[in-house]
Amino acid sequence: MMQFPFNKPHFTGREAYHVAAAGASGKISGNGQFTALCHDFFRQRYGFGKVLLTTSCTDALEMTALLARIEPGDEVIMPSFTFVSTANAFILRGAHIIFADSNPYNPNMDVSLIESLISSRTRAIVVVHYAGIACDMDAVMELAGRYRLLVIEDAAHAIDSFYKDRPLGSIGHMGAFSFHETKNISCGEGGMLVVNDAELAPRAEIIWEKGTNRAAFYRGEVDKYGWVDVGSSFLPSDLAAAYLLGQLDSLDDIQQKRKHIFDTYHHFLMPLQLSGDLQLPYIPDYASHNGHLFYIVTQQLSHRDRLIRHLNQQGIQAVFHYLPLHQSPFYKNKYTGRPLPESERYADCLLRLPFFYDLDDEQIETVVKAVFGFFN
Repeated sequence: MMQFPFNKPHFTGREAYHVAAAGASGKISGNGQFTALCHDFFRQRYGFGKVLLTTSCTDALEMTALLARIEPGDEVIMPSFTFVSTANAFILRGAHIIFADSNPYNPNMDVSLIESLISSRTRAIVVVHYAGIACDMDAVMELAGRYRLLVIEDAAHAIDSFYKDRPLGSIGHMGAFSFHETKNISCGEGGMLVVNDAELAPRAEIIWEKGTNRAAFYRGEVDKYGWVDVGSSFLPSDLAAAYLLGQLDSLDDIQQKRKHIFDTYHHFLMPLQLSGDLQLPYIPDYASHNGHLFYIVTQQLSHRDRLIRHLNQQGIQAVFHYLPLHQSPFYKNKYTGRPLPESERYADCLLRLPFFYDLDDEQIETVVKAVFGFFN
């Protein structure tokens, strides 16, 4: 076992209290009292529009594709350097994915390239806030308004992260979050859809409830419920929501610690950026970070692979991240766009260092010394 694993889920103790209460209530299926408490938390803290917990961020993204009424032949613009769920949600609806390259200074989509990718078939722009660091949302929303496109924020990494003073996930027409065990706030597997366009909100709840108006029935708004639209079983068990609420009870503490870990890594590794050995996360003036993960970018693939082996030999688990989707076995024969050199560079050269709540300063120093040892 690695002395320093890449990730270790944080357990606050409050989770067990809420899960026990949910079990004792006799109502543990979806859309129960703990689901409602989580919904209220997110609306009140971040000013989100319609909030719906989902079984995963993947499900939340699939709901955005349904709400956007994506049909075969439609085009959706998104970064290539992202997780497969970002694209799969729209592939399932028959869309053609138009991949954009990353920035040279961080893995986020280069928004200056978006306009050149828009066609008469474009329906949506999907931005991914990599490592919880915001894309330039003013530029994205201006383009979307001019071309009448929907904007979907893949905010899987981005809970409690901000663009200027606005929470990520609250700016686009819709946002999707993850509560997977590798995320800041977790319930093992879980996610959330945020709908900021009021016109989409009623249909979102119907899709969430398997295409029925059951939620409206339970609120007493209709005298019976039935099948009124497409949908699926996207809502999680109330046990998962109860566990999530336990994490939310400690959100401020979790965030303070994770930001400290990020800042400590950044401070101590800065000399290696100044010497040109590696690239550290770049945070534009308009963005804040949420301590989601800490990555470094080496000069070339061979350096990255050798560094991973060097760290593993010292009991430190460092891992690479995405392979660019335009080069994936599934999509490479379908991709007809321009070269994406920055996406490929991040795929070859980026690695993530151990990052979890219980990582203390002494352990961070050990990891940093091991990185310095490789370059020295």
